[in-house]
Amino acid sequence: MKDYGKYFKKPSLKDARKRVEDTGYIDFTLADKYKLLGEGKKYFIQTYGCQGNEADSERMAGILEAMGFCSADIQDDADIILVNTCAVRDNAENRAFGEMGRLKKFKKTNPDLLLGICGCMPQEENVVNRLLEKYPYIDLIFGTHNIYKLPEYVQSAYLSKERVVEVFSHEGNIVENIPTIRENEHKAWINIMYGCDEFCTYCIVPYTRGSERSRDKDSIISEVKKLVSSGYKEITLLGQNVNAYGQDFDDEYSFASLLRDLDKTGIDRIRFTTSHPRDLTIHTINAMAECNSVMNHIHLPVQSGSDEILNKMNRKYTRDDYLKLVHKLREAMPDISITTDIIVGFPNESDSDFQDTLTLVEEAGFEGAFTFIYSKREGTPAAKYEDTVSNEIKKNRLNKLIDKVNTMYLKGNKRFENKIVKVLADSVSKNDDSVLSGYSEHNKLVNFKGSKSQIGNIVEVYITEAKTWHMIGEVK
Repeated sequence: MKDYGKYFKKPSLKDARKRVEDTGYIDFTLADKYKLLGEGKKYFIQTYGCQGNEADSERMAGILEAMGFCSADIQDDADIILVNTCAVRDNAENRAFGEMGRLKKFKKTNPDLLLGICGCMPQEENVVNRLLEKYPYIDLIFGTHNIYKLPEYVQSAYLSKERVVEVFSHEGNIVENIPTIRENEHKAWINIMYGCDEFCTYCIVPYTRGSERSRDKDSIISEVKKLVSSGYKEITLLGQNVNAYGQDFDDEYSFASLLRDLDKTGIDRIRFTTSHPRDLTIHTINAMAECNSVMNHIHLPVQSGSDEILNKMNRKYTRDDYLKLVHKLREAMPDISITTDIIVGFPNESDSDFQDTLTLVEEAGFEGAFTFIYSKREGTPAAKYEDTVSNEIKKNRLNKLIDKVNTMYLKGNKRFENKIVKVLADSVSKNDDSVLSGYSEHNKLVNFKGSKSQIGNIVEVYITEAKTWHMIGEVK
C-alpha cells in the first residue's frame, strides 16, 4: 500500500466494534495559518442522507467560510467539492459512488480542484479500500468523527499535493463552537448527541457513527438561546437515538430534562428525530405533553409488526410493547401525529410476518411512514442471514405497504379539514409565487396563498382541502 504521508489512517471495522470510551469536550478554534487559505476560492458541498448529514454539511460550510472560501452556486465554479455521504442503504452508496465518478471530469478541466468524500461511507473499511483502488483522483477522504480537522486536511492537500486519508475508528472528542452556515434562516438543526448503541442487526450506523455520546446540556441551551435572539422559530434536535440523551452522564439529566430546559429558552417550536422505542420513557412523553414548544408529532420507527422479525432485527421490544407506547403517547397527547419507518423483505420474512406489519400500520394509526426494502450492509450480522424470499415478493410487499400507508396518510390529513392550524411559512412554491408552503404543528405540509413577507413567520391557516401528501388552506 502506498504511503500517503502524515494523513493516512484507514477505518477498521474490528476497531470500530470496540466502542472506545474516550470522549472529551473541546472548543473549536481556527489557527491563523488557515484563515486565508481559501481566499479567492469557492466550495461546493453535495449532501446525501439524513438530517445529521445535513447538519454536518452546515458545519463544514462554516469551517470553509472561516478559512476564506465562498460558496459556489454550481460545481463548475468550485475550487473544492465535498461529497457528504450516507451508508444506511445500498442505493445511497451507489448514488455517491456515481457522483464521485461524474466529478472526475472537473479534475480534467481544473487540475487544482480538490475533490473530497466524507460522512458515513468512508467510515466503512470496504468503501475506503474501493476508493483507494478505483478513485485515485479523490484528494480528501475523512469520516464523521473528524470534521473539525478539515482545515488541516485542506492545507495538506494544497501544499503537499498528497492524498489525505484519515478516518477515525474511535469516536474521539465532542467538538463545540464549530462555525455553522445554516441553510435555513428560521429553522435549525441542533445535534444533541452522536452515535448509537442499539446494534440493530441490519444497521451499519453503530460502526460508522460510533457509541452514544451526549453533548453538554449548557452548550445546547446556549446554542438555542443564540438562535432565538437571531430570530429563529424552530429547532430540530438530532441524534441517532435522541431518547438516549444523557444516559452517558453521571447525573440523572435526561432527554426529558433537556426538553423542559429548552422550552424555557423562548424558541417557538421544538422537534426531534430519531426516537428509538426502547428508550422512550414516560418522563419524555410527559415532557412532550407539558412543554408548549414541543410539537404534537413524533417519528417513532417500528421497522416491523412481527415479533419474530423484531427479534431477528434486535430491536429489543415486541409489537405489544410498541403499541403500549402508542397508547401512552395518545393518552398524554390525544391529538398527536405519529409517523414511522418500516422495512419489508427482511431475510426470511414470511407472509404472516408481513401481514402483522400491515395490521400494525392501521392499529397504530400511523399518519405517514418511510418504507424500504431491506438493504444488506456488509459488516452487519443480518448480512450473513440466509434469505429465501424473492425480490419480486419483496417488491409486491412494499407496494402493498405503500398503499396502506398512503390510506392512513390521507386519513390523518383529513382530520384537519375545516380546522385552523399554525404553519411556519417556509418557502414560495416553484410553480406559483403567490403560494407559500410550510409545516403545521403536526408536521403536515400545508400550501396556502400568501406573501413573501410571511416567510419565517408562524401563520394561522384554515384547511379547506386535505390531500394525501399535503393540505390546502387559506390564511385567517
